[in-house]
Amino acid sequence: MLGMSLETSRLIQEQEWGHLITRTAQGDQAALATLYDRTSPQVFGLILKILNNREAAEEVTLDVYTQVWRQANTYDRTRGTPGAWLMMLARARAIDRFRAGAAEHGRVESLDAAQLFASDADTPEQEVEGQERRKFVQQALAVLTVEQRQAIALAYFYGLSQSEIAEQLQLPLGTVKTRIRLGMIKLREALAPYETGLVS
Repeated sequence: MLGMSLETSRLIQEQEWGHLITRTAQGDQAALATLYDRTSPQVFGLILKILNNREAAEEVTLDVYTQVWRQANTYDRTRGTPGAWLMMLARARAIDRFRAGAAEHGRVESLDAAQLFASDADTPEQEVEGQERRKFVQQALAVLTVEQRQAIALAYFYGLSQSEIAEQLQLPLGTVKTRIRLGMIKLREALAPYETGLVS
């Protein structure tokens, strides 16, 4: 196995997942449990990125595998890999939960730079560096318009596609694309000094 390429390893992994989904469709609970063990870290990671709430992400992750149990027989390998199918289910479930939360609060939550650039620092030095980085990013985000920050938040923090953002904000798709493009250009310009080490 030492000489196995990453691509070959991934193909074997996808084949295993596909086999487990097939067995799950036949009512094999052990297969579902194994599929959960193999894939839940990736599924949970994507959901957590969209929701930014660990408890909600755990609930949605369980919902995803409940859906897998009920709909495993609908998986069509000709339309995508098992991993892609699982990520699609996870993303759809997470976006549904996010939209429900946004509707409940009557607004789309604003972009939180500290969340986007959260650090898993293990040392005080790394934590200080992370705090400085977040402060600089917050300053950079201040150069954006409210509309640009909102569009970028939905795209990069909540994981919505540009079409979904247009639907969420009830705007033309072209307007959403322009806001994201101009916002990212402004962000890159504002962050350039930090990225090149010119800011201490």
